[in-house]
Amino acid sequence: MIKTTKISAAAAVIATLGLSAATIPAHADSVELGLLECVVEGGTGFIFGSSKDLSCEYTPANADSPKEAYFGVINKFGVDIGVTGASVIEWVVLAPTTDYEYQPGSLSGDYRGVSAEATAAAGAGVNILVGGSDETFSLQPVSVQAQEGLNVAVGIAEIQLRSAAD
Repeated sequence: MIKTTKISAAAAVIATLGLSAATIPAHADSVELGLLECVVEGGTGFIFGSSKDLSCEYTPANADSPKEAYFGVINKFGVDIGVTGASVIEWVVLAPTTDYEYQPGSLSGDYRGVSAEATAAAGAGVNILVGGSDETFSLQPVSVQAQEGLNVAVGIAEIQLRSAAD
């Protein structure tokens, strides 16, 4: 019975992932600025959500630009039940127009979006987020998070991202 419940929960999350990705509009003029890779601490999800620290490194698409360190918190609101180990999430950072001029520290800000994940021993999740300076950036997952534990989470994710240089 428990095994069937885990499989059903995982199937529901995977279906949600597909629907969530389909509802995020892509900007025709958007430009890829770089890659944001974050390590999210492990922890326990409570019925109505969770809050976990994260540390990130931004690698600009322009190889001449230096990498930047960021830190913050990821909050999930909605169903989030279980325990997970540390995970890694990679996002492509998109700007809304091709003429956007990135400045160091610009990724600092609050991001919000849809989040879904399922973990039974090893699992995956997707977090599509919009925010940053003046709601300028879109974070689109390129590598779904790899994590270990037992967890099911569906809801809204919010990241508060701050530059380590500040």
